Amino acid sequence: MNRQLPVPIWTEESDVTITTSMLARAAGMSAVLSGLLYIVIQPIHPEENAATVTSTAWVVVAAMTIAMAVLGLVGASGIYFRQVRESGLLGLVGYLMFGSFYLAVTAWTFVEVFVLPRIADEAPQFVDDFLGIPAGVSAQGDVGGLPLLFTVVSGLYLVGGLAFGIAVYRAGILHRGAAALLAAGTAASLAAAVLPHAVGRYAAVPVGMAMVWLGWSLWSEQRTSATPSVAQRSGSDRDPVPAR
Repeated sequence: MNRQLPVPIWTEESDVTITTSMLARAAGMSAVLSGLLYIVIQPIHPEENAATVTSTAWVVVAAMTIAMAVLGLVGASGIYFRQVRESGLLGLVGYLMFGSFYLAVTAWTFVEVFVLPRIADEAPQFVDDFLGIPAGVSAQGDVGGLPLLFTVVSGLYLVGGLAFGIAVYRAGILHRGAAALLAAGTAASLAAAVLPHAVGRYAAVPVGMAMVWLGWSLWSEQRTSATPSVAQRSGSDRDPVPAR
């Protein structure tokens, strides 16, 4: 008597397939989280001086800022690639500039959390000068080309966000109100230059809201468009009824 060994059965349902729709939804949720972090960071940010860079609050906010920047780059990438053809050259320029802003924020914050606390006791003046750059405070010592670098990053944020928002609006795929808010929010950041830094930082809130809105628009749009495909696939995968 021959004894048959059990044969493992593999079904298509057991395979995990990564689709472009899934990636787009993930990017949309990244944009939502980035926007929320950008908003939350503003009221809880510690004072920027040598005395605070060694505090726990400083580390926590810096970690939130890095997460915001990384998630923002992922979210902006998903928003752009969803409408890469429709947004044209303006969309490409806006995406590259706005994405570069997120990369610059990651690098700048890395220095704030991993370098400045280690030299705060030996070089408190340099730390104060470094942290005073975003507030427009004139440095008392030598900080090299950092003020110029920050000006460039500010330009990436302003021009990139404005161009990206206009391109998304013109593409007409995601919610146009969110795109308009991104463009207007980044343009309004010019007002922060004439306001006290503690007040001017709240100019980031409209941009954070725009990223939340755009991310949600991308996530919901992909979820809606994916539903019919899933239904069609499930129907086509059924075994045909044998003819009687």
